[in-house]
Amino acid sequence: MRPADIQQIGNELAIKWDDGSEDFIPLEQLRRACPCAGCKGETDILGNIYKNPSTELSPTAFELKKIISVGGYAIQPIWADGHATGIFSFDYLKRVANEK
Repeated sequence: MRPADIQQIGNELAIKWDDGSEDFIPLEQLRRACPCAGCKGETDILGNIYKNPSTELSPTAFELKKIISVGGYAIQPIWADGHATGIFSFDYLKRVANEK
């Protein structure tokens, strides 16, 4: 499934999928679901997870500045606090939307 349209509406990311369905993801939920190695960690060959220490997120961490398309498979949100390393595949984005 692919998005037909993605827009920020207030404090949510609105996604209209190519099958006609729609999802609205709160920006805080989207940011906390960031799949980058710094946020979710990286797993070594033995299954050990390494990630940055947990830190308190500032209010700007939940302010979306822009969204960049990544190929034909993902988006990359750019946040007001400078965080920009999370790449959300469309499949992952749909899973995050369903975690409400």
